Amino acid sequence: MHHHGYLWTGPKARFDQEALRRPPHPEPPPAGSRPELIQRYREVVAEFPRSDLPPLETAYWLVKPGSLVRGSWPEPTAAAGWLRERLAEYASRFAAEAQRDDTYRAALVASAVQRLASGGDVSLGFYLERPAFLSLALVTCGPNRARAELRCPLGE
Repeated sequence: MHHHGYLWTGPKARFDQEALRRPPHPEPPPAGSRPELIQRYREVVAEFPRSDLPPLETAYWLVKPGSLVRGSWPEPTAAAGWLRERLAEYASRFAAEAQRDDTYRAALVASAVQRLASGGDVSLGFYLERPAFLSLALVTCGPNRARAELRCPLGE
């Protein structure tokens, strides 16, 4: 088992494009469906695996390109160290003052270690100024507890 780190930051309006953050339904629309529904399904099938947008379900980061992996670690504490560094890096930009607090951020990191050690994933999101959004995720791989069928994007 190992862990991958993911980071996305961008305009909140782009983050809100939920259709591109959901995996496509396993079955296409039935024959005779409206053309715009069929076209939208095709777009999601093509775009979801390639999009850098954070998936609504954290485990689905594993279907994204390996180039989006910001780091890989065999131990939860090392993965949480990366998270600690990213939280410190962005803390001054957090829209909510309470999220800038060192104690608050330390609690998030401690919680991440526990979740990763038990095979879970970690997903955090923060509003930044100018309405922007930061998404940080740590995904357990080999296998993922929530989606064991998803394979490692780096072939590990």
